[in-house]
Amino acid sequence: MDLSELERDNTGRCRLNSPVPAVCRKEPCVLGVDEAGRGPVLGPMVYAICYCPLSRLVDLEALKVADSKTLSESERDRLFAKMEEDGDFVGWALDILSPNLISTSMLGRVKYNLNSMSHDTAAGLVQYALDQGVKVAQVFVDTVGLPETYQNRLQQRFPDIEVTVKAKADALYPVVSAASICAKVARDQAVKNWKFVEKLQDLDINYGSGYPNDPKTKAWLRKHVDPIFGFPQFVRFSWRTAQSILEKEAEVVKWSKLPLPGVQGLP
Repeated sequence: MDLSELERDNTGRCRLNSPVPAVCRKEPCVLGVDEAGRGPVLGPMVYAICYCPLSRLVDLEALKVADSKTLSESERDRLFAKMEEDGDFVGWALDILSPNLISTSMLGRVKYNLNSMSHDTAAGLVQYALDQGVKVAQVFVDTVGLPETYQNRLQQRFPDIEVTVKAKADALYPVVSAASICAKVARDQAVKNWKFVEKLQDLDINYGSGYPNDPKTKAWLRKHVDPIFGFPQFVRFSWRTAQSILEKEAEVVKWSKLPLPGVQGLP
């Protein structure tokens, strides 16, 4: 998977996609949505869609796609390569949200929580497929939050599409399994090849799993926290784990209201 666009700028968000198969602009298609990396304190969150004509769904199932969490890295890479080979009827698209974007959104003056971010990103990818001319007839989504609420929200936005939102959809519907593989392959590659914008001394690339309860991840966070500037942008500083380390390891900054020289009327 070519992530060179992300590697040039990993501070915001990056959308990548395969070519749209010609048949997907002619025949009704089924589309799956899933993500990788919602929980980790390190690295991006990746949302993915995968789609194919309803008439070729049996061919997608024949690839033996499965929930990416049940597959090894080599199995995921092999299945993604196979989907690329079958690009005459399988298409995909990704939206990669950087840790910096996630944290600044969650901690901004107007709070934008992770569930809302996830819902909007998924809907945006469905809309992207439609804008590319894909004849989307059915959508299957792995839920975030309550499935009924999420499904109603998507159904209202896409009234002409049959929408199904389920827990564990990546294990129930092959097209969602395929999306989960796309998302996980992209996230794994992004994390492995992350370009740090900060000049870090003695950079340790042994992050562990990236999840907050992983001792290796916690040790990496403690090693790479700066007492003044905090964490590199690889870290989701809005996560409680990161905030706890900042509270213990970083300097306290006190802001006071002082009048500027030559400015009248300030308190």
